[in-house]
Amino acid sequence: MRTFFLLILSNVFMTFAWYGHLKYGHSWPLWKAVLVSWLIAFVEYCFAVPANRLGFGEFTGFQLKIIQEAVTLTVFIVFAVSFLKEKVAWNYIVSFLFLIGAVIFAFAFNGGGKPGG
Repeated sequence: MRTFFLLILSNVFMTFAWYGHLKYGHSWPLWKAVLVSWLIAFVEYCFAVPANRLGFGEFTGFQLKIIQEAVTLTVFIVFAVSFLKEKVAWNYIVSFLFLIGAVIFAFAFNGGGKPGG
């Protein structure tokens, strides 16, 4: 559970680092948007690195990456709807369902899946 919680926190920060300036930062020079994004991304790394270290014994590297991508998309959907005020189209929902299927598939057939196994 710690791994999931830390990945959620890291993805919240990374989503704001990558996309937060789209709403309010249009008047900023590009260097300022990059600098602010880097500062936010530093906080993201403070959560992502421990999440992966803690989770590696429980999950494989592949599984950690797949979890991270699913968390990223979930966080982004909430961000896009609530912060950017974008609408979720049907094709985005279908795409997301396919990605959830990929996560299920990756974990259902892990081939022994543990590191070193």
